Amino acid sequence: MPLPEVCVVYLLRPGASGSEVLLGEKRKGLGLGKVVAPGGKLEPGETPAAAAVREVLEEVGIAIAESDLEAAGCIDYYFPTKPEWSQRSWVFRARGSWGEAAGSEELIARWLPVDEVPLDRMWDDAKRWLPGVLAGGTVEASFDFGSDLSTVVEA
Repeated sequence: MPLPEVCVVYLLRPGASGSEVLLGEKRKGLGLGKVVAPGGKLEPGETPAAAAVREVLEEVGIAIAESDLEAAGCIDYYFPTKPEWSQRSWVFRARGSWGEAAGSEELIARWLPVDEVPLDRMWDDAKRWLPGVLAGGTVEASFDFGSDLSTVVEA
């Protein structure tokens, strides 16, 4: 059976001391309290890119176009002790002179220097691939999480 599909978008902009990325604290649902980028579930019939555009607008109030998106890869997440959390995540990056972000029910967002990304407050897998994606690379990976639903046990 195919995994449910989600998307995540790393918005990047020039900052006073280098590139900044838009991240936020998850306010509800899967990942509550973790630092994440805007994103979410694909709706039936929706492409990953269309979902990315919609989710960024809904979660942080920034309008982007599909043409702004750079495909940065795909990650499969498996939670053997809670299979309903398993999912395929389409990863995007978008560079621009984005303005300030609005908060939402989903995310308390703010711009951070890329070299200050709080990997220790993110999902455990992020430290294995996110720095490369923020530097312009791509990711194709699969991660299995342990019974604590937080720690990667197999990559």
